Amino acid sequence: MGKHFGELAKVRGIVTYKLSPFEQRAFAGVISHGIPNTLRRIRSSIFRVVPPFIIGYIVYDAVESRHTQLSRKNPKDYENDV
Repeated sequence: MGKHFGELAKVRGIVTYKLSPFEQRAFAGVISHGIPNTLRRIRSSIFRVVPPFIIGYIVYDAVESRHTQLSRKNPKDYENDV
């Protein structure tokens, strides 16, 4: 049982190629392609994403202010207390 997981079976006729992690360029093109692509994607979807959040915030703010208003005691109920 000295075999590791990747060596459990021999498959013939299939050629695999591997690239060393030291030879890969992980951040190739991040500034020249990544940032403009990110800005383009944000611009294309901002009008679909932002309006529901704005509406949700307006509803949340209105409900919270109404709840705070209804939770207060009415001062006229306590005018005759001594």
